Amino acid sequence: MPNSDARPPIDPAEAQAIVAGRHGEPFELLGPRMRSGRRWLTAFVPGAARVVAVSGRGTETELSPVPDASGLFAAPFGRAQSYVLRCFDGDTSWEEDDPYRFGPVLGEVDEYLLGEGTHRRLWQALGAHPMTHEGAEGVHFAVWAPNARRVSVVGAFNLWNPVRHPMRRRGATGIWEIFLPGVAEGAAYKYDILGHDGQPVPQKADPVGFGSEHPPATASVVRGLDRGDWSDADWMDSRAARQNIDAPMSVYEVHLGSWRRKQDGRRLSYVELAEELVDYADWMGFTHLEFLPVSEFPFDGSWGYQPIGLYAPTIRHGTPDEFRALVNAAHRKGLGVLLDWVPGHFPTDPHGLGRFDGTALYEHADPKEGFHQDWNTLIYNYGRAEVANFLLSNALYWLEEYHADGLRVDAVASMLYRDYSRKAGEWIPNRHGGRENLEAIELLQRMNTLAYGEVPGIITAAEESTAYDGVSRPVDKGGLGFGFKWNMGWMNDTLRYMAEDPLHRKHHHHLMTFGLDYAFSENYILPISHDEVVHGKGSMLTKMPGDEREKFANLRAFYGFMWTHPGKKLLFMGCEFAQVAEWNHDVSLDWHLADRAPHRGVQLLVRDLNRLMRDAPALHVNDTRPEGFAWLDGGDIDNSVFTYVRRGRAGDAQAVVAVNMTPVERAGYRVGFPAEGSWREALNTDAEIYGGANRGNMGGIGTEPVPWHGQAQSALLTLPPLSALVFLEG
Repeated sequence: MPNSDARPPIDPAEAQAIVAGRHGEPFELLGPRMRSGRRWLTAFVPGAARVVAVSGRGTETELSPVPDASGLFAAPFGRAQSYVLRCFDGDTSWEEDDPYRFGPVLGEVDEYLLGEGTHRRLWQALGAHPMTHEGAEGVHFAVWAPNARRVSVVGAFNLWNPVRHPMRRRGATGIWEIFLPGVAEGAAYKYDILGHDGQPVPQKADPVGFGSEHPPATASVVRGLDRGDWSDADWMDSRAARQNIDAPMSVYEVHLGSWRRKQDGRRLSYVELAEELVDYADWMGFTHLEFLPVSEFPFDGSWGYQPIGLYAPTIRHGTPDEFRALVNAAHRKGLGVLLDWVPGHFPTDPHGLGRFDGTALYEHADPKEGFHQDWNTLIYNYGRAEVANFLLSNALYWLEEYHADGLRVDAVASMLYRDYSRKAGEWIPNRHGGRENLEAIELLQRMNTLAYGEVPGIITAAEESTAYDGVSRPVDKGGLGFGFKWNMGWMNDTLRYMAEDPLHRKHHHHLMTFGLDYAFSENYILPISHDEVVHGKGSMLTKMPGDEREKFANLRAFYGFMWTHPGKKLLFMGCEFAQVAEWNHDVSLDWHLADRAPHRGVQLLVRDLNRLMRDAPALHVNDTRPEGFAWLDGGDIDNSVFTYVRRGRAGDAQAVVAVNMTPVERAGYRVGFPAEGSWREALNTDAEIYGGANRGNMGGIGTEPVPWHGQAQSALLTLPPLSALVFLEG
């Protein structure tokens, strides 16, 4: 029977706050605590009529109901540190461990770094971590919500009841934590928050959650991070050499949900992609895979660019372990894996980061700074230390925990400028009165410094559509510190040129040559990305003019020009076999086309371009240096012909490229060559195997001592209609 002589020294208001789920400091009341010079045990078990504490030695202590506080029980308690609560309700009984008997998990160093906003590996402190704590198996939960009055963990383990497990506030850090014994990996959970005004906030997914439920469900899922089954040591040891600016790089950009699907429309799993996608990209000769954002996102139509679970690989294709297996499989085939990373904005879904603790926490309060009009999304408050810490740690997280080889940062221009896509009066100037977002610039610089400094061999790339100076310049030299920048100007200009009727191309010749005026001002990637084949823009094939035969010839010639132009290469899935339909994220690519000529021809051309680019140093070593390129004739406007030399290191075979962008064969077309002797026709986009008519130069040429194009040697070439030719020295 309960000890009726001992009345629990509990303030009635505190007891009512616990029962009502409004107590902000539950660890001051619940669990074994000293009260009035005596050790008391207070337990809150809603639905129980009786509660008995059973110590590790079997000693039983029956707790008394606290008056006018249903579910709250208390009794004087001995020195036992370990105990369970045996609970009774009529004929029903159960046992549960008491989370309020456990001490904190986070230490003083964590607390200091979290409070300062300098915890580089934030994910090791926050989130949900399965662990053994003080001898018990369970999960440690920790979340940042500095303006909350009370934060609770809810899940099936407590019937989603917010009064059951309110968390411990960690001083002034704004961190709340609790260790819940008995909770295991795979459990779904959310945070139930009372705002500073005492009003409930919509239940939130974990900002640092490592897993998620399948959409449209929105809870986070407990996933462990302690995984040691990597077998990619050879790749990791060699990737620095494989990813520097002198290395060949051809990136295959992929939306995992629509690359290929099963006959019933099901998406491929990470496990299936580890075999099918990796084998295909390897066969095609790409050096890298780049995935559209894989961090969890609620709306399929955002393609991942409106993420909510920034630390969780999307469950659409499987578990985090299975995503690791995909990366591991790519590495074992010698393929790098780049991830799209989105620090530019986040959606307003109620379970997300918006007004997380009832206040504008991750975002700016003023919509002139905190709301993207173009995308109806929120903008991070980059100047807040804890928010910057959240983003910087997230970049490091993907590189370290998932062995990602690099990050491509989306929509950098929207971050750099406070007036991005805003009219006068709709934006707030920086502290100097200018339009630059100084806090975002600092964040990007810190991200690049951290990533390159902490994770050897990785790369970063920026999608930046303006002429911002120094995107790929080191931070210590005043740049943003990216390894590479997408060359959006080159992409826009060349696609405009290719869309012109060949009869009129001579009036737009500069669109193909202007890119060389600035080609070495940044470390460029030439991107034909997903953005070019959606929203009414048509596929790459349908952008081309002419009848069907000419469309394919134009596309082949363009790819020949692209692969021989200075800069690393990026091609979106489907473009490599001339997909006809515009990309649709809801369905598979039209893989049946790849079995048909001339689609198969374009596919084989891209495969051979990849292999030629990798095998010929002249086509990759000096992608970022002016000594790697020289015009032979960039001004043959009337014939719409472009001829140039590509060079690698001293002693490497040189390459001469001739591109004919008209449907007229140019027989006897003289081209200067930088060295005498035999030159092998290493690639001809008009070859029959690619769908062409097999016109060309019989596999090679020999030069003659006729000066031309500023060279002492030259040769008469046959330039097939709408073609690109590559000649290699020797």
